[in-house]
Amino acid sequence: MGRVSKDQARENRERVVASASRLFREQGTDGVSVADLMKAAGLTHGGFYKQFASKEALVDEATAHAFTTLEEWRTDAVRAHEGDPAAAREHLIDYYLSPGHRDDAAGGCPTAALAADMSRGAQDSTAQETYTEGVRRFAAWLATADDDGLANLSTLVGALVLARAVKGDPLSDQILKAARARVKS
Repeated sequence: MGRVSKDQARENRERVVASASRLFREQGTDGVSVADLMKAAGLTHGGFYKQFASKEALVDEATAHAFTTLEEWRTDAVRAHEGDPAAAREHLIDYYLSPGHRDDAAGGCPTAALAADMSRGAQDSTAQETYTEGVRRFAAWLATADDDGLANLSTLVGALVLARAVKGDPLSDQILKAARARVKS
């Protein structure tokens, strides 16, 4: 098999990062092996170390990639409600606390999905720094004239984690509904 072009190598790397971002949010960073990552990306296990120094290096990149999802949601909400920041905020809250978001951990918010991994990981890692900055930015976006957004963020993330944990029971939908009412009041 011949060498891949620089463009193909870049595309392969991007595919691995995107796949890792989804798998880490769905299964946790410890729950996914390098072989699993490469299989999900449609590449061979041997190619991993040509692209990444270690799994930790991939965790760093995949965490940053996951937070682009959150940025895209905010951008979409702002565009959908241009000139009305309160409506944009409510739009995002409605999606965040929806059954669809609850049921899509792989494509969902990294703040909720990666919280446990970040609490167990090295506090000085690039992934931890990216995560912390993502939390700050999300809270700032949720802030109102009356508060800094941290309580609302905590409510959103906590509700999503709990709703996912009891998914399949009516309590899951009740948690989402109660959190939505609390944050929007």
